[in-house]
Amino acid sequence: MESTTARTVAELVAARWGDHRPGLWFEGKALTAHEVAAGAAARAALLADLLPPGAEPHIGVLLDNTPEYPMWLGAAALAGAAVAGINPTRRGPELARDILHTECRVLITERAQLPLLDGLELPGVRLLTTDSADYDALLAPYADARPDPSRATPRDRLLLYFTSGSTGAPKAAICTQGRLAAAGHSLAGQFGVRPDDVHYICMPMFHGNAVIADWAPALAAGAGVALRRRFSASGFLTDVRRYGATYFTYVGRAIQYLLATEPRPDDRDNPLRLGFGTEAGAVDAAAFERRFGVRLVEGYGSSEGGAAVQWSPGTPPGAVGRAAPGLVVLDPETCAECPPAVFDAGGRLVNGDAAIGELVNQGPSPFEGYWRNADAEAERRREGWYWTGDLFCRDAEGYLYFAGRGDDRLRVDGENLSAAMIENILARYEGAAAVAVYAVPDPVTGDQVMATIAGEFDPDGFAGFLLTQPDLGTKMAPRFVRVVERMPVTATNKIHRAGLRGEGLRCADPVWWRPPGERTYRRLTEADLLTYVEGPPAPTRGPSTVRRQGLEPRTR
Repeated sequence: MESTTARTVAELVAARWGDHRPGLWFEGKALTAHEVAAGAAARAALLADLLPPGAEPHIGVLLDNTPEYPMWLGAAALAGAAVAGINPTRRGPELARDILHTECRVLITERAQLPLLDGLELPGVRLLTTDSADYDALLAPYADARPDPSRATPRDRLLLYFTSGSTGAPKAAICTQGRLAAAGHSLAGQFGVRPDDVHYICMPMFHGNAVIADWAPALAAGAGVALRRRFSASGFLTDVRRYGATYFTYVGRAIQYLLATEPRPDDRDNPLRLGFGTEAGAVDAAAFERRFGVRLVEGYGSSEGGAAVQWSPGTPPGAVGRAAPGLVVLDPETCAECPPAVFDAGGRLVNGDAAIGELVNQGPSPFEGYWRNADAEAERRREGWYWTGDLFCRDAEGYLYFAGRGDDRLRVDGENLSAAMIENILARYEGAAAVAVYAVPDPVTGDQVMATIAGEFDPDGFAGFLLTQPDLGTKMAPRFVRVVERMPVTATNKIHRAGLRGEGLRCADPVWWRPPGERTYRRLTEADLLTYVEGPPAPTRGPSTVRRQGLEPRTR
């Protein structure tokens, strides 16, 4: 049933018609691949009758990972429509904005999500609630529909998935049927996906990771998928064993959450052979393989598809992979290529100020633009190249090292530092379950390094740990350490850095700091904030600057 020549997702969906092997598992129940294809065909036929003539063929999907999600993805592909994945963590006017901005004419949801829509003005949007008798009755006349991929083309929009930026509203990136089908074929080939594999989808399907890196390669290879309504670290291994899952994807802190579960002697007794994702880090990836016997493959790909870096054998520790032709690291102000990164014997980057720049794709780019956002699209396509917005450095052999998002650069005492590189070092601290590094303002100029650590924190032990790290530069040690029980994350399990930066030093959690010239950490007090940290009031440091940096003074 595998299709190696399909140029559209619609063809891949139709190829599963007649495949009566189990193809989708959810909460202990199974559907055959044929039943999933039939469900997609029925929904495509319904959609053709629901979409107003002349309207953009866009539908919104506001669901957890239930079987309805992949069936509506398949339905959209067959109908030549596009799916906007709606993030259920958005609220009120922001949620309405996402639905209306993408011009959704139909919104697919479930009863559990209906309270999010209470009071929202959504003119012209038809609401379908999947777990209702009305929905079943609406679908019933289309039960005999068969998947017909003939009307779909590779150029048809299929996904409008929101990317989170550090400023402004989320942008809806466009992904066509051709690009998604090609990505599915590519990943299935790269990882040797077979028809008897089972892909475990526990990351949210409104995000590109779950659809592009998990669902699409399974569809391309004729493999099955097992859905988890929402990610659960405690339920992960049980699900993997129950469904015989062989592959999964992850983003953000998911791997750290899995490692934080109580170890068991039978952890390695599982069918997984591969995990693919981003942001696990070398320390956690090695710990995961030791404990579960599963190799993690870290990759880099911009959410919009404009640039990608693949790991290959021989990649140095800490590197993402070798730069493909056209990928360069540029100074965003001058557009000049940054010099190669130089590391000392301890692995410390010694020329970060010059070597760290923005990763740019000067070659052909599969970036397909943003929906109705010309300014953001122009920013990505400056000088005729694709600018990722992510910081990297590149060594003399061409290997790329991730240095953080565009707003993750810190400037301490005139030296540019990488938040991501500092995080990789602090992740070795035994008490840390998760680490985030970001900038807070220096009272004179530039930034100071602040870290948030989830887990156990011993101030003396942490100071001693820092002294033993050979690759920790002289400016990298955190001035401030916030200690939390659980790291704040987004719906896709990425650390909520914007929130941490916004709260800064005035937060509800304990903050430790190391005063200038001292080697040990002590608790940060109100007196410290008023004397050293915030400094005396000055006309050049007005309320807007203080508030933006998360240091808004309390009323005294």
